[in-house]
Amino acid sequence: MDDDLDQALGAVGPRLRALRQQRETTLADLSTATGISVSTLSRLESGSRRPTLELLLPLARAHGVTLDELVDAPPTGDPRIHLRPVTRHGMTMLPLTRRAGGIQAYKLVIPAESRRRHPELKTHEGYEWLYVLNGRLRMVLGEHDLVLSPGEAAEFDTRVPHWFGAAGPEPVEFLSLFGTQGERAHLRAAPKLKDSTER
Repeated sequence: MDDDLDQALGAVGPRLRALRQQRETTLADLSTATGISVSTLSRLESGSRRPTLELLLPLARAHGVTLDELVDAPPTGDPRIHLRPVTRHGMTMLPLTRRAGGIQAYKLVIPAESRRRHPELKTHEGYEWLYVLNGRLRMVLGEHDLVLSPGEAAEFDTRVPHWFGAAGPEPVEFLSLFGTQGERAHLRAAPKLKDSTER
């Protein structure tokens, strides 16, 4: 346990230096922001001064990170699931659900370079519903070649050959609901309210 603690605290110095250099901040600027002397900051970064909570709290605040991030603490009983992005075929997928079966939700980001690629249409079992958040999405679906803008949605059977790419000079971000068994996303709209002048 002591070895793990020493190892974690020993890694704080290089992490502090990296954070400061990423933000292009000098030791003097950081000293002004935190109230910690330049010599103490320098010794912390070099590892010759052992970090304490009193020193780490203002540094975490100044760097805009949590204490856990600053000391690279292992997860301790946090019930939340930390989902990790996966990159496939140049597309970054962030799973938003973590359960077997049923409809799966993803956030997808496609870089702008994909607009120069020749579409390679794919098919698979399932049904997909998507909603564009940012950028413009080019969707080739069978013989249709469509461009969707932010706020637009589409749904289709994934057995139809399809391909996605960025249609503009910026990346495109969209949400996807996908059911492997062909489940459809059901959207319900509220009934139209009668005009108060109608009797």
